[in-house]
Parts: sequence; C-alpha cells; structure tokens
Amino acid sequence: MSLEPILQSTLTCPHCGHRSVETMPTDACIYFHECAGCGVLLRPRAGDCCVFCSQGSVPCPPVQLQKSCCG
Repeated sequence: MSLEPILQSTLTCPHCGHRSVETMPTDACIYFHECAGCGVLLRPRAGDCCVFCSQGSVPCPPVQLQKSCCG
C-alpha cells in the first residue's frame, strides 16, 4: 500500500500575508511564485527545494514521499 501525496498547499506570502491555495506538480519544483496580494516574487529559502517547502502549508510531493527532489 503506497501513500498518495497531498497535492494542495496553501502558500502564505511572508511580505503581505496573502494566502492562496495552489496545486503542486508531482514532477517539477516551483522555484518562483508571484504573490497575488502584493506582487512580490516568492522564492525558496536557503536549504529548501521550492516555494511550497518554504511558504506552503504542505511540503512538495517528493519531500512528502521522502524521495529525491528537484534533480
């Protein structure tokens, strides 16, 4: 029995606090995401592979499954 990753994550902008529910891809990392609230370009923090691992409520699918992430 394999666990299915959660594909919905709520991104929270660290600049303005705007929240948006986004669907995460299972085969790619999202390095940048433009905040719909203030327009700032969100980027991963040092040591994180993508914006979902940095600003999301749920880490990206490869991290959830403890697999190699983002190449």
